[in-house]
Order: sequence, then C-alpha cells, then structure tokens
Amino acid sequence: VTIDGADARDFDDAVWAEKDGDGWYLIVAIADVSWYVRAGKPLDREAFNRGNSVYFPDRVVSMLPEALSNGLCSLVPNEDRGCLAVHMWIDRDGNLKRHEFVRGIMRSTARLTYEQVEAAWTGSTDDVTAPLLEDVITPLYGAFDALQGARIRRGTIDLELPERRVVIGKRGNVAAIEPVQRLDSHRLIEEFMIAANVAAAEALENKDAPCMYRVHDRPSLEKMDSLREMLEPLGIRVAKGQVAKPHLFQRIVAQASGKPEMETVSMAVLRSQAQAEYSPHNVGHFGLALRRY
Repeated sequence: VTIDGADARDFDDAVWAEKDGDGWYLIVAIADVSWYVRAGKPLDREAFNRGNSVYFPDRVVSMLPEALSNGLCSLVPNEDRGCLAVHMWIDRDGNLKRHEFVRGIMRSTARLTYEQVEAAWTGSTDDVTAPLLEDVITPLYGAFDALQGARIRRGTIDLELPERRVVIGKRGNVAAIEPVQRLDSHRLIEEFMIAANVAAAEALENKDAPCMYRVHDRPSLEKMDSLREMLEPLGIRVAKGQVAKPHLFQRIVAQASGKPEMETVSMAVLRSQAQAEYSPHNVGHFGLALRRY
C-alpha cells in the first residue's frame, strides 16, 4: 500500500510487512523512474535543468511531465507499475539482518492517507481500511514498533518542533497557517525509509560502487559552547568538554519535555547541529546515530 498526505498527487513509495519468526520481513518499493527517463535523453536533460520538483501549498511544478510523475511512475492502486524494491529482514529488536534489492512489477492494493491509517490502527476503520487491518496495517505497525525500539536504543535525536501547513484561500492568498499533527503513521513511513536507505548504502558498499551518502557530522565545539550558555539559565546543564553524542541531546530534550520552554530548547538543539549534506565520503549520520545512510 501507499501511505501519503491527503493532498498528495504522486505516490512514489509503497510498503509491506509480515511476521517472520521472532522478527519481521519488510518490503519498500520505489517507483522506477529511470526505466522511463534514460540518461542523456530529452526527458533527462529537461529534468537536469529543473533540478527538482517544486512543491507549493496548492500545486506542484514537477521535474518530470505529469504523465510520468502522476501517471506511469505513480504507484496508483490496482495498476501494474515498475519499481525498485528492497526486501529487508529485521530481528525483533529492529536490527537489519539482511536485505536484497530487486527490480520488479508491483500493484498497490490501496492509496491510504496518514490519518486514515492512524484511525484504523486506533479502532476507527472505514470501507477501505477494514479489509486491510489484520493482514496489511497491523504487520506494518508491528515492524514499526521494532524499528522504533532500535531507534530509541541508538539514541537518535528526536526534536519536538511543531510543523505547520499553509492553507490557500479561493483567491489564491494565504488564508491560514495551521499546525500539523504528527502521527505514528508518519513515523512508520519514516522508519521504513530510513531502513531502506541504510540497506542501500550497505548494498553499494558491498559492491564497491560509488555512493552518495546523506551525512551529518557531529556539532562543533563552538556550537556546543553556545548551546551550553543558552541552556544554563533554564536549569539544563551540559558539562564543558563533554563528548557530543546523540543521546546527550536526547537527554537535553527530555529535561524540557512538557515545560513551556520545550520549543525553545528543541530549536536551540537544532541550531547547534551541523548541517546535513550529501557526500561521497561517509562520516555517518550523527542525528540518526547511523554509521551509514
């Protein structure tokens, strides 16, 4: 199934899971755009000029023609679509044990929204989710629970920063800016995609193939000093010279949890971090506490 926002127009990833002994067997499938966009051809050259799709609150200026982005390369329900998929096996603690990448044809069972999946999981199914609850949605949350446990044990930095959505009125003006509720269904997709990206990095390394990593270095000493000075008046102490590790920042956030200064502390922690970037040189991902990503 695909799980996206209610306003999504193109569906480029699909997920599936089932119990496998004490662990879980997962599949993440990504639309195989490269089958249609061949290197050096006109579509490829135009995509290069555009660089990326640009998302506005009420529309998208796509990198690729709509016939591809919303049609042939969109994992719409009940249609055969080309994909690149990774089969992953994780243990009960959420650790990736092995994986296999394949090209194939997939058929999505349903186009689901985050809210729809969350409602089904918490007891409010509809005509679409009711038949999928036992065999599709429940295993997804089971695998997510294992992956989330691994995330917590790694000490991944989780910041409680509010997300907001711009609402466009009938005349094309900004009508409102609304808070967006963050659900476990959002986190589920994030964890599946993180696992797929770790598997991709491992697969490329095993083949001695070039790889562009998403890297995130540890914070500089200067930024750590600034963070320490900012937190001290709030009663949150960070020892000078302490080695920066992800779980240190998670402890800082935990101390502010539920307090009025929660958002301020989360923003200060965010600003103390190095900027994530793409690089052929792997220095790991500090925020996710991953050796390769």
